[in-house]
Amino acid sequence: MLLDHSLMGRTALVTGAGKGIGRACAVALAQAGAHVIAVSRTQSDLDDLQAELGASVETWRYDVEDTAFHRRVEGLNRLDVLVNNAGTNAPMPFVDVDESTLDRLMALNVRSVFLTSQAGVRAMSGGEGSQGAIINITSQMGHVGSPNRTVYCMTKHAIEGLTKALAVELAPAGIRVNSVAPTFIETPLTLPMLNDPEFAAFVQRSIPMGKMGRVEDVAAAVLYLASPGAGMVTGHSLLVDGGWTAQ
Repeated sequence: MLLDHSLMGRTALVTGAGKGIGRACAVALAQAGAHVIAVSRTQSDLDDLQAELGASVETWRYDVEDTAFHRRVEGLNRLDVLVNNAGTNAPMPFVDVDESTLDRLMALNVRSVFLTSQAGVRAMSGGEGSQGAIINITSQMGHVGSPNRTVYCMTKHAIEGLTKALAVELAPAGIRVNSVAPTFIETPLTLPMLNDPEFAAFVQRSIPMGKMGRVEDVAAAVLYLASPGAGMVTGHSLLVDGGWTAQ
């Protein structure tokens, strides 16, 4: 029996959909038949996505930390899939982390995910036979530690914990909650780090498969977890890390 990865007739919302992993997720979900709500702060990125996907995508220009965004999500008539992808990083030595950096990463990487999920659950129908799915984009750094990434690791570990807790609480309502935890993927966020030859060599050595992932690798994992084919999968973190955390 072939697994059912079709999302025909479903509505999926993706945050941070303008670039990188979020954009790839929006494209994959749309290609699987979903009506995609793509959320980004950058209108030009949304316009490009609209030009590519046409009527299968609806674009929302919001900061995911804004209360107005959460209220709009909560007011949706239908929401089947929520992909919490928006996030950021600011690598620096632990002793150099200032309060504004700490607060900024906590607000975007943790607080906004919590509030967006809360709004999304209120919009999901739930109930028997529901295919409601929340997918949090975390990181391999939500499973391990790494130098100069204390705040980022802390926030991603927090979302891994939130994923498990929500999976247990929302299972009776038919809503599945999982995470996708990628290794370093070349995106606009990571490119400046990977342009450092020493750091790029460290990353390459740390991945047993000997290569960095692509945004399409992450989107494929998201598509699986969003689909009926993952109907018994909840509370799981799907590592797309080339073996980094298996060592």
